[in-house]
Amino acid sequence: MSAAVCVDVGSTYTKALRVELGDGRVTGRAEVPTTSDAEVLTGLDEAVAAAGGGDHLYVCSSAGGGLRLAVVGYEALVTAEAGHRVGLSAGAQVVHVAAGPLDGRAVAALRAARPDVILLVGGTDGGDEATVRHNAGRLATSRLRVPVVVAGNAAAAPDVARVLTDRGVPVTVAGNVLPRIGVLDPGPARAAIREVFLRHVIGGKRLSRGGRFASLVRCATPDAVLAGVSLLADESAAGVLVVDVGGATTDVYSALVPDAELSHGPQRDVAGTLWRSRTVEGDLGVGVGAPGVVAAAAAEKLPVPDITGGRPYDAATDRDLAASAAMIALRRHARGHSPGPGLPRTGGRDLRDVRLVVGSGGVLRHGGGPAVLDAVLGDTAGGWAAPRTVRRVVDTAYVLAAAGMLAEDHPRAAAALVNSLALS
Repeated sequence: MSAAVCVDVGSTYTKALRVELGDGRVTGRAEVPTTSDAEVLTGLDEAVAAAGGGDHLYVCSSAGGGLRLAVVGYEALVTAEAGHRVGLSAGAQVVHVAAGPLDGRAVAALRAARPDVILLVGGTDGGDEATVRHNAGRLATSRLRVPVVVAGNAAAAPDVARVLTDRGVPVTVAGNVLPRIGVLDPGPARAAIREVFLRHVIGGKRLSRGGRFASLVRCATPDAVLAGVSLLADESAAGVLVVDVGGATTDVYSALVPDAELSHGPQRDVAGTLWRSRTVEGDLGVGVGAPGVVAAAAAEKLPVPDITGGRPYDAATDRDLAASAAMIALRRHARGHSPGPGLPRTGGRDLRDVRLVVGSGGVLRHGGGPAVLDAVLGDTAGGWAAPRTVRRVVDTAYVLAAAGMLAEDHPRAAAALVNSLALS
């Protein structure tokens, strides 16, 4: 029987899962320190061997900080917000959002955010073209030479791409993320961002001396996990919430059952509704992100974890950090965010109908899962409505990333993986 080894190369640990492709059984697993300080392939090859090897290899990565994305759009509450949502759903850490015509100060702020990729959007199809054309011109004449994904007004896209390529800026053109008001089309832009991530970002991180690592990586880890979460929601026919606490970041994924009234009715969101969504909190983690957890907990009026002893923390401190990080990340995910000073919050998630809550991350997998999930679902002061009736599980085998990577080529094995999690 043919088997695949699915590997997630994280900033701290490299996790490998050996999966039988005929029935989706897990027949081996391994977790080793990521060796990105020297040669990332050393840790990857060690993890594959420890998991038992296989006939096929699938690799995702968030090592080196993952994918840093900046969004440049037209209106803060419409196309820029739509681009922000698409960027998050593509597995990116959105480090900057700019709205309206760029000026010198806005370009300086964009440069200071150090993006790996810029998503340039603006105008519905048949709508405004002036802003996206202006912004392309400012990007072309700036000193920024990071790749640009153009996903705005379709009529302007060819000219916008030409302006940028004439100045040596790498450009990928995708379909408009917001072709009509209230209609969000993330697929083409997500695929383009993934392509740019593989072509420009993985190689540019200098995690490996040769080209083999870049050729192996198929997607950013959060992109793989979101695909796995979406498959889990499809198989479960219910809303799913996943909280993944890492050393540097805490990610929250939600896959909700679409509501026709909210998608097409008079109360629809002008920036469109993304039913499968992810947010990343780059200041929250149990390792290098621990100081951010302390600061955010104080701001949220939560108990502040004691990290005065420094790393390595004991198990109780790790659990406290993970619980605080998860609570704060979920509050932000559910409440939404403000795209600018004085602007209302948008992009919040109504999680009351979620039926399955999954915990992930090293602290949760190694025994802290129940305490962290209890803290999250017992949070009654966070400004969001908790799910009414849920079942809680911990992804101890780390199957979601593996299922997401296998979903296209081996759907039966991927479905078996997520069903094993749902039934655990």
